[in-house]
Amino acid sequence: MRQFYDTFATPLGDFSVALDANGSVIATAFGGLAELRERFAADEVVHDPTRAAAARCEVGEYFAGTRQQFTLKLASSGTPFQQSVWAALQQIPFGETHSYGQLATQLGNPSASRAVGRANGTNPICLIVPCHRVIGSDGSLTGFAFGEDLKRRLLEHEGALQAV
Repeated sequence: MRQFYDTFATPLGDFSVALDANGSVIATAFGGLAELRERFAADEVVHDPTRAAAARCEVGEYFAGTRQQFTLKLASSGTPFQQSVWAALQQIPFGETHSYGQLATQLGNPSASRAVGRANGTNPICLIVPCHRVIGSDGSLTGFAFGEDLKRRLLEHEGALQAV
């Protein structure tokens, strides 16, 4: 199946987005094509900045401080449980954080915080589906595929953490 991607600069380094033939975002990654390919399966990936223009625009607005919520069409692949967690992530407001336990409770299963953590960790659409807004119950910045420093910088950008 042919899919499309683009990589572009952000204040936190390169960011890549993959889209399906319908223009829906299927994966994102901080880094280039190699990091992006780790997050989705495709037979063929074609560089196409035109198809990714809306994603590039919205991510640029996010980093410029003029966008707090993304409106891109998404088409991530995952189990029904993963999909429910990823939908819950999109409900966490800009500038706020939730713990894994809070998300588990929100999903109706307070004892599922580890399962929520696993689903959060497999989110293929980072930033746009804001898995960086989930923290440990003790406030620790755990569980971000692109590292604690990048997670901290995203949360500082959103005003959810004070810059250190």
